[in-house]
Amino acid sequence: MADVDLAIVGAGPAGLAAAATAAEAGLDVALLDEQPQGGGQIFRAVTVGGAARGDILGTDYLEGAKLVSAVAATNVRHITSTTVWELEHGADGVTLTYSRGGSAAALSARSLILATGALERPVPLPGWTLPGVLTAGAGQILLKVAGVVPARAVLAGTGPLLYLLGAQLVRAGRPPLALVDTGGIADLAAAAPRLPAALRGWRTLTKGLGLLARLRRARLPHYRAARDLVIEGTDRVEAIRFSSGGRTRRLDCDTVLLHQGVVPDTQASRSLGLDHVWDEQQLCFRPVTDAWGESSAAGVFVAGDGAGIAGAAAAEAAGRLAALAAAHRLAAIDRGERDRRAAAPRRKLAAERALRPFLDAASPPPLAILRPADETIVCRCEEITAGTVRAWARQGAVGPNQLKAFGRCGMGPCQGRYCGLTVTALLAEVHARHPAEIGAFRIRPPLKPVTLGELAALATPAPPVAEPTP
Repeated sequence: MADVDLAIVGAGPAGLAAAATAAEAGLDVALLDEQPQGGGQIFRAVTVGGAARGDILGTDYLEGAKLVSAVAATNVRHITSTTVWELEHGADGVTLTYSRGGSAAALSARSLILATGALERPVPLPGWTLPGVLTAGAGQILLKVAGVVPARAVLAGTGPLLYLLGAQLVRAGRPPLALVDTGGIADLAAAAPRLPAALRGWRTLTKGLGLLARLRRARLPHYRAARDLVIEGTDRVEAIRFSSGGRTRRLDCDTVLLHQGVVPDTQASRSLGLDHVWDEQQLCFRPVTDAWGESSAAGVFVAGDGAGIAGAAAAEAAGRLAALAAAHRLAAIDRGERDRRAAAPRRKLAAERALRPFLDAASPPPLAILRPADETIVCRCEEITAGTVRAWARQGAVGPNQLKAFGRCGMGPCQGRYCGLTVTALLAEVHARHPAEIGAFRIRPPLKPVTLGELAALATPAPPVAEPTP
């Protein structure tokens, strides 16, 4: 017999909404997450230190506290500070193996929702491994968790998160030195035909326009259509160099915050062997799911940005839909109740997704990021350059997994999270094939590094520890 009816991995907006909805439907739910409090990356620390910085982070951020509180009001077993590192799907459900507090244990569930969210797209460019170079998401986490505002920072890249962080730094009283935007008028023109459909998500679109207006009022230097980005320095960041407006520019700085959008975190879904497809719009792989989020494996759902990038509001709606489908599948509610309760989140999800094609077309990653120059490091774990990957491809490596026989690319601690898409793009370039034909790294357990002590603890596993969400 399974330990719980439903296991949910990830306590961001999708996971929290799914947990509360499933519990309300009468399911016995376990919610597992790496963080000590619920909220995921988007609502990180919203119930603790981050709440005191609501005036900086914005009202949308504070909305996450409602999701955390909704889960706390149920009987959901919220297992915090937990790393799930193996998933096995069988006829009777799913078994999750995880580590917590230095020991490992296993949990079985009749059904599973993966709400693992997104990763920032890798931004391999010269100098990106220097101390002082962070992703925009990492910079935002510092602000949420510790109230730390990066010193003398330049924001470089494109995408909604970059503008949001810029506005937050302005509100914090330490605006960035400049916004070096790789997007330009040509991208906006290409996105224009998608604008009428995007107006279904007009509320989110209006918020984005408000962010840009705040940055203009702060007189933040904004360089558009930036190309040839290079981060300079020896022991740490000293400057960023780029071309914009027909001129080469150099900005002295202490911090560079890079961002080129986000992509689904598919490590867990790939480890389960779920079907994936290449998303031409978002230039990444995503799991194949139906209208309820159910994957190619019966009883396994993927909700939120892990199934395709659409934002926090869409993730919350997708989490509720997946939970309702799981509850119906497990006979906790009938079809009529499932469909009745699904009407509102389905409308919300459709509106938020309608905006995405416009946003993706307006802020595409430049080709130099997708296919970096030969001297640029692409695998940070093993310090492997793009030129080395191209050389291995010419020697006969036709796919990411075969590439492992030539070197250790994708075999370091990150397990290919931050080089996988770049490796696929480089192999596709050399072999003149579509990324879908090249494929992605095969993911095997453990999904995250595990100690021998944790493995030994599986001989006498401890029961899951239920903790109320703070």
